Amino acid sequence: MRFGDALDFSGRSVLVVGGSSGIGNGIAQAFRQCDANVHVWGTRAGVDDYAGLEGSDLRGLGYSQVDVADPSAVAAAMVPFEQLDVVVLSQGTVLYGRGEFQTEGFARVVNVNLTSLMTCAMRVRAMLAPARGSLLIISSTGAFRSTKGNPAYAASKAGTLGLIRTLAEAWATDGIRVNGIAPGLIDTKMTEVSTKHPERLRRMLDEIPLDRLGKPEDVAGAALFLASPLASYIIGQTLVVDGGSLLS
Repeated sequence: MRFGDALDFSGRSVLVVGGSSGIGNGIAQAFRQCDANVHVWGTRAGVDDYAGLEGSDLRGLGYSQVDVADPSAVAAAMVPFEQLDVVVLSQGTVLYGRGEFQTEGFARVVNVNLTSLMTCAMRVRAMLAPARGSLLIISSTGAFRSTKGNPAYAASKAGTLGLIRTLAEAWATDGIRVNGIAPGLIDTKMTEVSTKHPERLRRMLDEIPLDRLGKPEDVAGAALFLASPLASYIIGQTLVVDGGSLLS
């Protein structure tokens, strides 16, 4: 391996689930900038429905609408490649206003944040194996601490860590490397409930040694590394990308 060529994804096929906005979109665009062929799954009907949406850039990306909470939709979803070199599972949701303390809300969040990961992973396994590809699953630092007010989010993200380790061991014999990323406070639409309030934001920044919000590209850098030959002997790990917030 030439280390200088490690992040060259020319001719590689990449699928990013949840790649239409936020962290997933940042990851999708990073792979595109490294010359990969990138297709994303999102929640809206088409590319035009994302026009003007902050944190969404679908230039140069293929797109399909897929409801990952529906196993039949995942099974029928289009993947415009014969095989896949990289799959990133970046879907996620959260309910505020104590909605996750209700059975329906709890189940909804766990279905998207955890159950759909397994559904999607099984959908792409046969496409990753011929390429001895890489599966990356996005978790959260919420997997390592209490997230007061969001029990389903915390439980689903903690469960994601176990899924990453288990799939990594189970699929290693197929040559598929499974790893994860646990972002901290990233500046996206999902975190606006906190980041758009100056006093709340200041309190959160005080807990981050680097004293700044993370950006989608911070997570994208970790994704490129884990999917590249630089990480060819790494499986079952979840890389924390949080500016140091878990250090104290």
